[in-house]
Amino acid sequence: MNTQSHSQSYAASGVDITAGYRAVELMKKHIARTNIPGVVSDIGDFGGLFEMDLGDIRHPVLVSGTDGVGTKLKLAFLLDRHNTVGIDCVAMCVNDVICAGAKPLFFLDYIACGKNVPERIEQIVSGVAEGCVQAGCALIGGETAEMPGFYPEDEYDLAGCTTGVVDKEKILDKTTMQPGDVVITLPSSGVHSNGFSLVRKVFAEELSAGKDALLRPLDALEGRSLGETLLTPTVIYVKPVLALLERVHVRSISHITGGGFYENIPRSIPNGLCAKIEKAALRILPIFRLIGEKGQIPERDMFNTYNMGTGMTVIVPKTEADTALQVLKSQGIDARMIGEIEQNADEKIRLI
Repeated sequence: MNTQSHSQSYAASGVDITAGYRAVELMKKHIARTNIPGVVSDIGDFGGLFEMDLGDIRHPVLVSGTDGVGTKLKLAFLLDRHNTVGIDCVAMCVNDVICAGAKPLFFLDYIACGKNVPERIEQIVSGVAEGCVQAGCALIGGETAEMPGFYPEDEYDLAGCTTGVVDKEKILDKTTMQPGDVVITLPSSGVHSNGFSLVRKVFAEELSAGKDALLRPLDALEGRSLGETLLTPTVIYVKPVLALLERVHVRSISHITGGGFYENIPRSIPNGLCAKIEKAALRILPIFRLIGEKGQIPERDMFNTYNMGTGMTVIVPKTEADTALQVLKSQGIDARMIGEIEQNADEKIRLI
């Protein structure tokens, strides 16, 4: 740790440089968990270095994604739990790049806070590191920005970016999709990290009641508390999907994030085709029923905001559907078929 750099004047303005050094020391053990072949640089360098081993990739294409956690962080502040939101941050990025068939290589995070509390920064980064381990990528760098007067002392923002690689010949091509192909769901763990502005509006009374109220078990949530349910981290689908891509011809993948079914699934459907989804085949989690009922939110708005229990969809030929389900279940994913592809020039998704 740097013991020479210290500015009393800067500290008097609200920025403690030495706290930043302390935070880096605390996070190093978490970052070390993410080291994979290819990591060249060390934390503290000006840039993160990664040497790619292309193996049998003949025409490498880099695929990048960036995102944040959003206002789900407000719940982390209320519960004073900061070791899971980093998983959400990684998930929002790596789950996007896997939709192109790309394997994430490395991740960088950005934490902006009102006051650098090293122990809290360590908790945040521990979650980022766990997300990277789940995704099989390396955490090779990041930035912690202390910004007094811009953020309240007890609050922060968290964002990140990832870069993955895919052989150009293996980039998923939705134009190969045909009528009769099937839609398979990969279940979500809950709300994931989208639609929390509406969540906070619906549960404004509970949130204002404080931590104890949020941790009280609820019958509507099968004995879980509202706080625990909402803070459940996003599922990272990278390893199961990579296993699937090795065995099955996947037409396209959709990561169900903000905008829900109506925004995300159509992005994976070519013109002239439509995904016909059977609502009865979906496993809609109790939290979504509670949000819809308490907020008096129309069903279509729910499906146009939340994942409703489906965190990702994959579309495969009908002849390979059984193999796809077997592969995903061998990876611990309780996948199931929820619909099929049909010809339709007027809409790209139809819920029946």
